[in-house]
Amino acid sequence: MSDLKENLHTEHMVLNMGPSHPATHGTVKFLLTLDGETVVDCVIDVGYLHRGFEKMCESVTWTNVFPYTDRLNYCSAIMNNIGYALAVEKLLGIECSDRCQYIRVVMNELSRIADHYTNIAAAALELGALTAFIYFVETREIIWDFLEMVCGARLTSNYVRIGGLMCDLPPEFDEKLQAAYPKLDSLYDDVDKLLTKNRIFLDRMRDTGTISKESAISFGFTGPCLRACGVNYDVRKAQPYMLYERFDFDIPLGTVGDNFDRYLVRMEEIKQSFKIIKQAMKEMPDGPINVDNPYMRQPSKQDVYSKMEEMIAHFKMTIEGLKPPVGEVYMATEAANGELGFYIVSDGGGRPYKCRVRPPCFTMTAGVEEIVRGGMLADIIPTFDMINMIGGECDR
Repeated sequence: MSDLKENLHTEHMVLNMGPSHPATHGTVKFLLTLDGETVVDCVIDVGYLHRGFEKMCESVTWTNVFPYTDRLNYCSAIMNNIGYALAVEKLLGIECSDRCQYIRVVMNELSRIADHYTNIAAAALELGALTAFIYFVETREIIWDFLEMVCGARLTSNYVRIGGLMCDLPPEFDEKLQAAYPKLDSLYDDVDKLLTKNRIFLDRMRDTGTISKESAISFGFTGPCLRACGVNYDVRKAQPYMLYERFDFDIPLGTVGDNFDRYLVRMEEIKQSFKIIKQAMKEMPDGPINVDNPYMRQPSKQDVYSKMEEMIAHFKMTIEGLKPPVGEVYMATEAANGELGFYIVSDGGGRPYKCRVRPPCFTMTAGVEEIVRGGMLADIIPTFDMINMIGGECDR
């Protein structure tokens, strides 16, 4: 036995998980040190998409940045549009009409719902729950039908404009939305019944990926992952924007800070987002959707074709770009994964001098290293899913 103990191989195994692993979602690599199936250490490399968001923004006009924002978190592109537009509007010192802001709220919350559907569906799929994935992808497609109805695109929308919107809601929008609620509620209930009390799902999610309130704050967690720890912070309540202070909605909180709490918080946020949408559609004011200044917003094609002043403004906007005053601002919004912030700097020219994005999941991905230490190798999958890292917005 003494010879066996001396000669038994007891070194830790070093394992590269990703970036080609299907559960690491494209670019991420985990450098794992394992003792059997227990994670002794973990080092994360977020990888690169080689898109260079910030440098691309510096090479185009202020209005041409929108298609690039679409591709940050592509599961909820309109939320990125809105965050950037609000930052530029803050720099310009302008405020959109009430109707514009109400429509933005509706589209913002629809995007949040679609993002949560995608996150929960993908997490369930990677734990083997294919049926739940199919149900929530179907609900997401219904939501995307409404996005397509408004702006003609499903994934990358390019719907929001500085000072307004590309177009108003179609006349039949509210009627079709009302008609879709029963189907959406039914599919939501199906997933709730399949997962929330499912023995296998509970075993894989509960008491895994746990992080304390103090550690979450120190890493810079925001959004559902922070609220799952019991921290009551939501930008819509803490720093109201876009008339969110007019709406009645609750902020769901967890207690343990584990993967199951993150799941429950997102499920409840879907309900709260629908509550906001219903209020916004009921109270939707009349009025314009764009600011009344053709030199601060992209004129519509109809106006460009029929009004000389609009054509001149469009020409100058396209060639020279919008010219905000010299200065710098930071604007924070509550995206689906947490605080999405844009820090922009203007030198008075037609292009951003600097456009920096503060993505929600970048700081949370760094926290995964601490979360998974001491856990099992299999627990990395649900933990990484519920952190919901999106490669597009983490790309530096």
